[in-house]
Amino acid sequence: MAVDSLAGTGTGGEPECSDSLRTFGAVVQALREHAGLTRAELAELVHFSKHTVASVELGRRMPDPVFVERAESALGNTGALRKAASHLTRQPGLAAWFRQWARLEAMAISLCTYECRVVPGLLQTEGYARAVSLSVPPLPDEEEMNARIAARLARQELLSTGRKPPTAFSFILEQAVLERYTGGEEVTRELLDHLLGVVERHWNVEVQVMPLRRPVHAGLDGPLQLLETPENQWFAYSEGQKNGRLITDRKEISVLQQRYAKLRSQALAPEDSVSLLKRMRGAL
Repeated sequence: MAVDSLAGTGTGGEPECSDSLRTFGAVVQALREHAGLTRAELAELVHFSKHTVASVELGRRMPDPVFVERAESALGNTGALRKAASHLTRQPGLAAWFRQWARLEAMAISLCTYECRVVPGLLQTEGYARAVSLSVPPLPDEEEMNARIAARLARQELLSTGRKPPTAFSFILEQAVLERYTGGEEVTRELLDHLLGVVERHWNVEVQVMPLRRPVHAGLDGPLQLLETPENQWFAYSEGQKNGRLITDRKEISVLQQRYAKLRSQALAPEDSVSLLKRMRGAL
């Protein structure tokens, strides 16, 4: 997969460009130009904004069914838009800026994750995922929340040792994240049981806990992820408030690899991390 095909991230609530969205957008644009209409003129005919028309044509927005019907009528009733719309796909439940990274995850041979905010999605339980979704405004409706949780849990298939080859996972979690008791004691109890179970069942998954007291800490700039493709190419990902950034620059990736290596040396060893998780579980 070419680097430049993945560079950049989605913005706002719109999905990033996909082949089906680009194709549909190209069909809309071709029919509009054949009809001799500008984007502004088509926008008036379909009663959507010029921005919406542009986003659809550029493959950045999933078209509303009403848009499809009105555009079909305005652009000659050829049936092309209705047929093309039936083949549109997107990945529901994942933030637009995360979907490019999720595609890389699916083919990675190694994945390293440091988190200081929440337990990574690949390690979450349904109860924990629900608690996280209900903690951060704006609150989702039931359909959106269920889509988020389903997408998050579906990604956990990546942990399977049955994949050929299985992906090697390294997770470093801040102890404070687990001590927060997101969702309450019952959710935390289930989460700790799940983490211990993942480590026990998956020889390809290594979990380390960063202790509460660590005077020298290489992760003070925030969470980070690194992955390696089957072609031994490395990518990195950094996420913040309502945004995420896919990193392809080799120098930036090198810096993050150095930081992650330092984090691994500063966190508790895997066996000590398991012992801590068991003690925390026993205290609940």
